[in-house]
Amino acid sequence: MLMYFITSNRHKVEEIQKMTSILIEQKRLNYPEIQADTLEAVAEFGIDFCYSHLKNPCFIEDSGLFIEGLSGFPGVYSNYVFRTLGCEGILTLVGENRNAYFKSVIAYKDEQGRTLFTGEVRGYIAETQRGDKGFGFDPIFMPEGDTRTFAQMDREEKNLYSHRGKAFKTFITYCEQVR
Repeated sequence: MLMYFITSNRHKVEEIQKMTSILIEQKRLNYPEIQADTLEAVAEFGIDFCYSHLKNPCFIEDSGLFIEGLSGFPGVYSNYVFRTLGCEGILTLVGENRNAYFKSVIAYKDEQGRTLFTGEVRGYIAETQRGDKGFGFDPIFMPEGDTRTFAQMDREEKNLYSHRGKAFKTFITYCEQVR
């Protein structure tokens, strides 16, 4: 069974390929990302668009950082907020409640329909940026049970906590049962 992973990020493709023997091929396809209140709504719209163009089993992954003290901001707008405000901007905005979580949503579609898979990691926003690995908000996010930020961990350590990894595992289990 061949399926397409619609993404421009080869690291995401490598991450899932290491976890399964399912044949997954990266496909670059610009699809509209609607403005919505949930990652699920964004992913559902995106995968419907992709499947209508490819007519093959395919999936996308969307994720965001949700900060409790900012009422879930930046959430679905994480990519835009990172590009405009960066980590420093978030550190300026966050108050005393530094509880946060990363959430990942995978939307998969084939001829049977659409299915969503989620993964989440809870943690905290650090006081300052720390570390030089990873990307995005990794330098300011510390997962529960660790005092280091994601950017201070190597890829294998981060994957022990990874919201995306959790969503990938659930997705792979589903695919292996369906095959």
